[in-house]
Amino acid sequence: MEPSADSLRQDLEAEHVEVEDRTLNPFATSFRVLVVSAKFEGKPLLQRHRLVNECLAEEFLHIHAFEQKTLTPEQWT
Repeated sequence: MEPSADSLRQDLEAEHVEVEDRTLNPFATSFRVLVVSAKFEGKPLLQRHRLVNECLAEEFLHIHAFEQKTLTPEQWT
């Protein structure tokens, strides 16, 4: 099950979302995401990652490896 870009856009009001499937075999799904959101302003990295994790809680039940990069709009430009 792939992380939902639409869910991240909606829940985090993200300006930009990229989801990259890095799965090498069907038994160990692996994804990398980039999320750009103004909701990350003033939040430390751990808090940003927790926001993403909350949005994808259902998907995490089926994901083996997950890498995320969370940026504010200012950091992204």
